[in-house]
Amino acid sequence: MGKIAIITDSNSGMTQSDAKKAGVFVLPMPFMINNEEFYEDITLTQKEFYERLKNDADISTSQPSIESVTGLWNETLKQYDEIVYIPMSSGLSSSCATAAMLSEDYDGKVQVVNNQRISITQRRAVLESKQMADEGMSAAEIKDYMERTKFESSIYIMVDTLKYLKKGGRITPAAVALGTLLRLKPVLQIQGERLDAFAKARTVNQAKTIMTDAIKKDIETRFGGQHEKMYIDVAHTENIEAAEQFKQELLEIFPNHDIYVDSLSLSVSCHIGPGALAVACTKIRE
Repeated sequence: MGKIAIITDSNSGMTQSDAKKAGVFVLPMPFMINNEEFYEDITLTQKEFYERLKNDADISTSQPSIESVTGLWNETLKQYDEIVYIPMSSGLSSSCATAAMLSEDYDGKVQVVNNQRISITQRRAVLESKQMADEGMSAAEIKDYMERTKFESSIYIMVDTLKYLKKGGRITPAAVALGTLLRLKPVLQIQGERLDAFAKARTVNQAKTIMTDAIKKDIETRFGGQHEKMYIDVAHTENIEAAEQFKQELLEIFPNHDIYVDSLSLSVSCHIGPGALAVACTKIRE
């Protein structure tokens, strides 16, 4: 069996340091900030990103250049026989479709996975793919499994401020004014292809209850009813203390889980702003 490399992008939330420890590779995502290009975790730290976001910088995401994608693939194939490439969900970016097109020139050596995930659930897919590669599965077999199970995860996100949803055109000014007056905390969901509205809460505690109940319902109705067969993860945008507290609350409901806490990827953060909290569940490979 050939030597297989697992490559993802920084939309997974994995840093270059995380990738090195896990034995995988991460393509840094580009951001345009006030017409200047930056690369996540290379020339743009989380701290710098949030400082610029709070100062109302003009921030937009961009898909990686063809040269950066193929350059990483070409360099990796000098040491590996095959590549499994896991970009962010095709429903959230065209970078997956672009990568799939580029892979056609690699005679099957590069398998692009349309895994329909982002952030912490994408990270779980990357780590499980690495396990499968270590077990001797081929790149094509890993891709097949990851695409068959692509909808076996959920993310629920509480947004602390409506400002950035308004800025990105995802909510009307009138809705922002009303939501701000009522101090609403929208809860969004990602189940596969899109970031959608899910519920409205008046307080952080109510939002956490809504998200926790949604995760419990998903486990019971979509994933077989056994929380022991699920990963439970927490994410946040510049809100680590609240995320750690949320983790402890979730451990009371889902005991004996190794709940991972991480920052939401910057590609999500730029649309929802700081102060967000998220919980995710992902089915464990059997």
